[in-house]
Amino acid sequence: MASIQLKPVYSCPAENIPASMNLPATWRLAWHQVETLNALHSSDVDVVFNTAMTGDGKSLAAYLDILQGNSCAIGLYPTNALARDQEIQIQDYIAKFQPSNEPRVNRLSGPELEIYAENEGLRKGSAIATRSGQSEVLITNPDIFHYLHRGAYLTDKETPDKLWNRIDKDFDLFIFDEFHVFAAPQVASVLNTMLLIRVTNRHKKFLFLSATPNEALLKRLDAAGFKYCVINPSDADKYKFPDTQAEETELKAKHWRQVARPIDLAFVAMEPTSKASETWLRENQGSILEQFLKHPGSKGAIILNSIAAVKRLTPIFRELFVDHGLTVRENTGLSGQQEKTESLAADLVIGTSTIDVGVDFKINFLVFESSDAGNFIQRLGRLGRHDGYTKDGQDIRFDGFRAYALVPNFFVERLFAGEDAVLADGGTCDRIRFQNLIREKYRKINNFEGYYKRWGGVQSFYLAQQLKNTNIQQQYAGSLQKFCASCEKTFDIQLKRVAGQLSGWAKDWQTLSGQKSGNPIAEDARSFRGSSPLQCGLYDLTEAYEPDRFKTYDLPGVLSNLDIEMRSKSAFLDTLKESAERTGQPIPKGRFRHCLGFMKLCSYREERLNWTFTYPGDLQPIADAWQVQVLQGLQVWQPDNPWVGSINRRLKQQALVCYVLRKPMREVRLRLRLPMHFQIYPISDAGSIHDANAPYSVAFGQSALLLDTLAYRFKHDRGEIWVV
Repeated sequence: MASIQLKPVYSCPAENIPASMNLPATWRLAWHQVETLNALHSSDVDVVFNTAMTGDGKSLAAYLDILQGNSCAIGLYPTNALARDQEIQIQDYIAKFQPSNEPRVNRLSGPELEIYAENEGLRKGSAIATRSGQSEVLITNPDIFHYLHRGAYLTDKETPDKLWNRIDKDFDLFIFDEFHVFAAPQVASVLNTMLLIRVTNRHKKFLFLSATPNEALLKRLDAAGFKYCVINPSDADKYKFPDTQAEETELKAKHWRQVARPIDLAFVAMEPTSKASETWLRENQGSILEQFLKHPGSKGAIILNSIAAVKRLTPIFRELFVDHGLTVRENTGLSGQQEKTESLAADLVIGTSTIDVGVDFKINFLVFESSDAGNFIQRLGRLGRHDGYTKDGQDIRFDGFRAYALVPNFFVERLFAGEDAVLADGGTCDRIRFQNLIREKYRKINNFEGYYKRWGGVQSFYLAQQLKNTNIQQQYAGSLQKFCASCEKTFDIQLKRVAGQLSGWAKDWQTLSGQKSGNPIAEDARSFRGSSPLQCGLYDLTEAYEPDRFKTYDLPGVLSNLDIEMRSKSAFLDTLKESAERTGQPIPKGRFRHCLGFMKLCSYREERLNWTFTYPGDLQPIADAWQVQVLQGLQVWQPDNPWVGSINRRLKQQALVCYVLRKPMREVRLRLRLPMHFQIYPISDAGSIHDANAPYSVAFGQSALLLDTLAYRFKHDRGEIWVV
């Protein structure tokens, strides 16, 4: 086990704060916060990137102008949990800054939109208009932002710009947070929406908050003619990493703010197997407990990649810790709000989500997995942000910060082994150099650069169709031509060619389905996150708080990890209705409208079960087509599963957007450098169903579109295998 100490980080204060700025007493702004505000005020800047470190106040930089009562903003957050967290933080800012206009803050997610519309007797479109019209700050997710700009939530009799025209005019600033988590389809969607806003509502500002700016986005902003500014404290030498207490004292005297405390970081080399980290945690649970016994008052988090692993480990640690008066809670993407709230009072949290960790849940101990360099940096950034916390009116100070990174063995070797070692075991390192080394030495994942030219124009085409609507043509005279020209330049496409592709996909679908309308491939290409044809409704008995038991879960995860009982759709919805009435808590049901099946989750399996998709015919001609296709008849082969027949009866009726490769799944993952959670699965046909390893791979929905941009490597038999 190799280890280093990361030096503390101090952030430079702003020197020239505008005299008109209203700040709470004793508050000082950081350099990057004032630079961000200045850039947003500049007539020479359309787009601003703030790449300050995690914990250095990027959110405050985003809302500074609103807190002076000068503008209105939409904040777009990739998860509902993060949006909820940011809503609380903004309300706290308003309470401290007390702007004269008393800005109203509202949050709008899919479930909340559904409940609000039902309670007010409104359609979703009217509900969006009402909530946005009552807000100076609207907190939502980029999915809703995308769909209202493509004309969703409207009736056929309403003009396609009814919602976005009003919202784009009312709000001056569009804030995209955690932008580094967006994949190519989401980046393309954001670009298309920005181009639409620019040609229909000029002089709007866009702010991206991310520790790692997206190079694909920057490249296309250049092509589109957007003027952008990158606020990078690291490049501007606005971070200091003192080696001694005297240096720290000097920085504090000059009002430099401590962003991160020193951290003792150990690297635990893991074998590349699915349960390696879980096994290590089981074997070392006593050592983890020792941290809390030797350092009373400690708060810790274990952040993993697998929800199933969290579910299996939590009761083990809970039983171990309870004998010492310590509490353990979980925090995953599936955890309900009640569970997340209770986790704030725990001593140890185990989860997949970093929401609240390092913010409201202040920690001095961290064990974490990571899937790539950005994920590693983001998770480590949750540690060392606070000197301590308050409990029952008593201030408790941490006496040090320690982290264990559970990482692949090849990564540890690249950092510490041999003549090319870049870190010394037991040495020290500053954060900026360390983060650069992580990006350089970690497993490189594919950025899907080809997606923009291959698929980015599909949404452009449909947005252009909106501008052709006869009811709004005069209002946006000249906008259509400018929009089309910008899209073609941004994505390096020809919209006439896109139109031809769309027509071909539609004809193929009509031939396959016998229907006169529809275009599943186009729908996945123009959506924000793609469709979820394998999504199942889940009633989770492991969730203590009843309203949080109703969830969705993808079928592959169910097959691998869950012990379930099948339910009918009517029985599932009846249970949902009864729970809502009994608890008095509304439970949104719209997300279950198109589920493949409905289940009761009894427990998480100790061992993953093997399974494969199957196709009743010959997959060779389908793979030889080297293109995205719509297939029907797929089923699941898992002979020991008593309920798989029920799923197969429904699954084989589904029309699935697919890309099939005649290569085993593991080879495809390695050679194409696919992200850890990329949705690609093994599939067999009638001639290979009994093979030990399925000879084909299949991806669905947007994953199929992404795979389409890379598969030429196999088509031309280049045979490259990248070092991972």
